[in-house]
Amino acid sequence: MSRRQRRKEQREKESKSLAQVLFGWAFQIVVVILFAYVVVYFFGQSRTNIGQSMDPTLSGGDVVLINELSYRFGSPARNDVIAFRPNGSQSSHSYMKRVIGLPGETIQIRNGMIYINGNAYLEDEDYPDIENAGIAEEPITLGEEEYFVLGDNRNNSEDSRFADIGCVKQKDIEGKVWMVVSPREHIRLVK
Repeated sequence: MSRRQRRKEQREKESKSLAQVLFGWAFQIVVVILFAYVVVYFFGQSRTNIGQSMDPTLSGGDVVLINELSYRFGSPARNDVIAFRPNGSQSSHSYMKRVIGLPGETIQIRNGMIYINGNAYLEDEDYPDIENAGIAEEPITLGEEEYFVLGDNRNNSEDSRFADIGCVKQKDIEGKVWMVVSPREHIRLVK
């Protein structure tokens, strides 16, 4: 075999291996992009928090990821921050509030305190006393798939205390708010 033929064969091998490497990289990139898309689609739909009702947990304009899959296999727990559409309205923006009352419980707000089944509910965080009990001034018994929610900024929040929001039905819950992704200085997991 002549020198020229050996060089030609070597170049063909190198070009085949380069093509294989490039194809391998392209395939891996496509797989990673598809995997990321699936993860974000099922675990991280984004929503923008509107208003100050969740201060200090969420600020107005914070973009959050919600885990839509979390409540397909379970139910919201007390203190979860959830995203929901009030009364299932698809034309409304998503509301974000903290779950206080669970299905079957009786909620009442008296003298600025939350009562669950007649017992004072002592929260881990230092939220201000509630100045306006709204419809929760009278006991509210939650249905089988209803939740009572409050904003963390208790005196500046439109939540379950008001008839236009009321108790949140599980079917209207979009998912659990789990992470703030924007603006950069607010990036963190939501407690």
